[in-house]
Amino acid sequence: MRLCPEALWWWSCQAYRSNLAPLAQLLKTTNFFLFHTILPYQAQIESDIRLEHYGLGVVIHPNVKIGRRVLIHQHVTLAATTWVGSEHRIVIGDDVQIGAGAVVLTKENQSLFIGNGARIGANAVVTRDVLPSQTVVGVPARPLLPKSRTPEMPVLDSSST
Repeated sequence: MRLCPEALWWWSCQAYRSNLAPLAQLLKTTNFFLFHTILPYQAQIESDIRLEHYGLGVVIHPNVKIGRRVLIHQHVTLAATTWVGSEHRIVIGDDVQIGAGAVVLTKENQSLFIGNGARIGANAVVTRDVLPSQTVVGVPARPLLPKSRTPEMPVLDSSST
């Protein structure tokens, strides 16, 4: 088993839930020094989370719940503008992808939800809920519209000329 920020984060969360707060803090600090990430042990995460590029520069608020098979790229910030332990949080569904440099930011003392299968583009700034399977891009993040179908070009018959 290789040492990676996901494993240290998972272990720190498990230590915290087992009332081993000093061990949880030690693992969080180790993660910070090795991988330059701020991954709180109070967050609720699944064991199959993936942090690309060793989670370099990832900053996550403690009031975050992350679902299964979530992929987070480098320099992502998930920031809930509330106090630690508040009922307000960021909830990320299963199979979500978050692009490099993206920021997910709640409004003060409000929750924010990212639906299952959603994708957040690189450097997007998300301040509103994202629907399941929706792709959002830009600043502020807006849904990417599906490509409109262009009418099919008529087929020219060579015999008609």
